[in-house]
Amino acid sequence: MVSRHLITAELRKLLGLPTAWAGLVFGLIAAPALVFVNAPALRREAEAGRLLNAADVGYQNLGIGLLGALILGVVVVSSEYTPTGDDSPGVRQLTSTLLAMPVRHHLLAAKGAALTLVVAVQGAVTALLTVWLTGVVMAGYAPPFSAVRVGAAVLYWVLLGLLAYAITLIFRNGIITLTVFIVNSSVVSVSYLLTKLTPAAAYLPDIVGAHMFLRSHAADVTIAPLTAGLTMTAWVAALLALATCLFHRRPA
Repeated sequence: MVSRHLITAELRKLLGLPTAWAGLVFGLIAAPALVFVNAPALRREAEAGRLLNAADVGYQNLGIGLLGALILGVVVVSSEYTPTGDDSPGVRQLTSTLLAMPVRHHLLAAKGAALTLVVAVQGAVTALLTVWLTGVVMAGYAPPFSAVRVGAAVLYWVLLGLLAYAITLIFRNGIITLTVFIVNSSVVSVSYLLTKLTPAAAYLPDIVGAHMFLRSHAADVTIAPLTAGLTMTAWVAALLALATCLFHRRPA
């Protein structure tokens, strides 16, 4: 069992990274800010009777904030593969970390727990603030508050953070992993394009999780929230198992 001291040490290490704070701040402010940006157009559509997907007003804004969770998931482990300095070429932070914490699965568990805690708090604050602001700005048009949907959105963020954590562990390169995630989330979603070829692509991890709290989807495939949660959890568990296996086999 991982001790509280190990988790606290990893938590301090994560919050000591400037890039982690960039992800933390972005995740906290992007979705609430988007409420004010989207409100005028949504209100005009609602007043004209053309508002589609009214049940997702406010909740759709949470999508942009997931980039913060992805950044945190990447940097929590990519920092370990950063060279320690020009005086020691080829030596990375991970070497020092394993000297202090030699049991590798304890290290991974502590990092995962620290990441889960930070992303859960970030997701909860962001989701509650975004839904509340939507109710104020879009009074009369916003859907009623749902604790279940907010909880599902927070779970989605946590699973995305752990997904990024697992993939970064597998490839041991934060820059490539983060670039792929940002492009896939904000420019073009490869998974979404695949849904045009086969409906089965809606069960890929970066798409299926949104079905936990959104009621309309661009892929035109409806997946029950519980099924979506179990499917995404299975994806994350499988990738974490693969990442753990590789981490034990590879040299520091």
